[in-house]
Amino acid sequence: MTILDSKGRLFGKLNILDFCASLVILLVIIGIFFSPGSSGSAGLLGTKTVPIEVDLVVRGLSVRDPQRLVEQGLTKGGKTHIIIRNQPYGEVKIKSMEVFPRNIIATLPDGKVMEVDDPRQGNFSTDILLTLLGKAQITNNGPVLGNSKVKIGMPFELEGFNYNFKASVIDIRIQDKS
Repeated sequence: MTILDSKGRLFGKLNILDFCASLVILLVIIGIFFSPGSSGSAGLLGTKTVPIEVDLVVRGLSVRDPQRLVEQGLTKGGKTHIIIRNQPYGEVKIKSMEVFPRNIIATLPDGKVMEVDDPRQGNFSTDILLTLLGKAQITNNGPVLGNSKVKIGMPFELEGFNYNFKASVIDIRIQDKS
């Protein structure tokens, strides 16, 4: 009995092309699941994780009662989920939160300008300043939360029990540079 017959079968039973294709598929599966590889982003090798503070500003958030928003989750010492560039990062701590009063600019008869409380009842626009605490990888290009670089001007999406809105980064403070 020959190893390879006239029809290309091994020992008269198994086609050599089928055998090679099956071997390639098996090697690919082994390579995917069992080969040692680095987890995470290769661009973050050799970096260290440090705490950072990120200041966010929310302009013109449409909310009827900002105090209820604070009472039900978005509060100092609480936590919020953030999404950066459509990539969920996870939960971060809220270090501080300041809801700015609704004000308007009024011109006085003598030509001076003065900021006064907004007397309108139907104004549902609120401005908020938030400071978030997180842990970031520090790279040559700046801090990275999850797999997303954090830069001033970037939009963050905040999500919690009763809210989902976007805010803009206005400051980043790295807590430990050494």
